[in-house]
Amino acid sequence: MHSDGSVFCALYRWRLHPGSEESFVQAWSRITGLLLAERGSLGSRLHRGPDDIWYSYTQWPSAAAKVEGLSRPSVDPDAWAQLRAAIAESLPELILEPESDFLAPLPRDGASINSMS
Repeated sequence: MHSDGSVFCALYRWRLHPGSEESFVQAWSRITGLLLAERGSLGSRLHRGPDDIWYSYTQWPSAAAKVEGLSRPSVDPDAWAQLRAAIAESLPELILEPESDFLAPLPRDGASINSMS
């Protein structure tokens, strides 16, 4: 891994309690939007896999920026509690080292994709 302060990327994975999917997406969207707007995150994308595992790919300007952004008091304690309540199992974080990037930004129409706001 680079130790030169390059972009920090990680993949998070969860199994959710049955029936908690909508609550999870709402909480995840709220937290992610606040981290992007207020804490220096470069954003994140949430995916549901065919294995019923939920995946979130996130980027920060650096590992230090992630640590600093998450070390301050919670951006929304209620949303964090809602998120945690939906999670049945958290799988280990995977730190990813970008090698090549051709991912285009998602189209924006003033609302998040799939109206997750």
